[in-house]
Amino acid sequence: MKIVCEGVELSDAVGKVVKACSVRTTNPLLECIKLTAENDGLILLATDGELSIQKKIRAEVFEEGSVCVPGKYFAEFIKRLEREQITLASEGERLDIRYADSESSLQTLSADDFPRVDAVVEEKRVALTSKNLKELIAKTVFCCAQDDSRPVLKGCLIQAQEGMIRFTALDGYRMAVCEKNLDEIRGDIKIICPGRALTEISRMLGADEEEIEIFVQNNALRVSIENTVLTARLYEGEFVNVANIVPHEFMSEVIAERAALAESVERAAVLARTDKSSIVLFDIKEDQMNVSSNTSVGRVDETVKILLEGKDVTIALNSKYVSECISAVTDEKIRIGLNGSVSPCVVTPVTGNEFLYLILPVRTS
Repeated sequence: MKIVCEGVELSDAVGKVVKACSVRTTNPLLECIKLTAENDGLILLATDGELSIQKKIRAEVFEEGSVCVPGKYFAEFIKRLEREQITLASEGERLDIRYADSESSLQTLSADDFPRVDAVVEEKRVALTSKNLKELIAKTVFCCAQDDSRPVLKGCLIQAQEGMIRFTALDGYRMAVCEKNLDEIRGDIKIICPGRALTEISRMLGADEEEIEIFVQNNALRVSIENTVLTARLYEGEFVNVANIVPHEFMSEVIAERAALAESVERAAVLARTDKSSIVLFDIKEDQMNVSSNTSVGRVDETVKILLEGKDVTIALNSKYVSECISAVTDEKIRIGLNGSVSPCVVTPVTGNEFLYLILPVRTS
């Protein structure tokens, strides 16, 4: 293999695909980026078995071929050559990197045993705007579980039918649901996609109205954006039946200014985070909500104006969960539904049902 390319393009591509390299594995190839020179370009590919990212860049190809380089070190090295024109040439078990009047090299592995990534994933298809997909991910993926005790909860349930797509994520303590209109749909979809894959897709997206296609087949999801192709292996298993979790009637309903409530919760959280349980107390009466945290470090006690319909209520919630939920919302006002101090807190739009957040309360003595 021998190619010449621009350092800035190579660095950008390596920075994208290295996110799919494994960091802890017994298979050294999963820590590598596969470089393939063919026709008029260089194809970079990395996979950890669950997530794969491929990107093609322009290159002058003098000799076609493939080689695997250690992803982490290759990415760090190439990032420091963004202003240079780079020549990559493989020689035995070595990749020579030439730039300006200098030359460096990295040890390589054979590309013959690099894991195969499914190239064809197109049985079912949905299309929506980049802006809507980015918002679906931003409003839900932070609620995916981080531990391995229940693997399916590390993913996001994606359901698409009748012109709508819905994302649902939960970790056992909170839940996020967001839905949007689809531009097109071919075949109903019900899958569990790793949250990590959705985060990487979000990084690929712009905040515009460009149409993005999501393809699903067998146990894989594929998204292609500007010469970058992300393929994710989907989780198998049954997701939690969320229909039985969300209450449909409330003893107390609050309408609050999102920004004012967010600022008050953030200030209370500063002290709440010094305590293990990270509790913020919400005392709701008539036209005001008292937001407070009381720890060994100090006390925060603030009042936020609200509209209350129903009974007075006091509830304790984890400050991190409340803060992340409110930060994900862009509406000026939100509706909060409550059924006492030991039932879930439910946050929705004042009108419509585009999003829903459910947070379990913290029991206090």
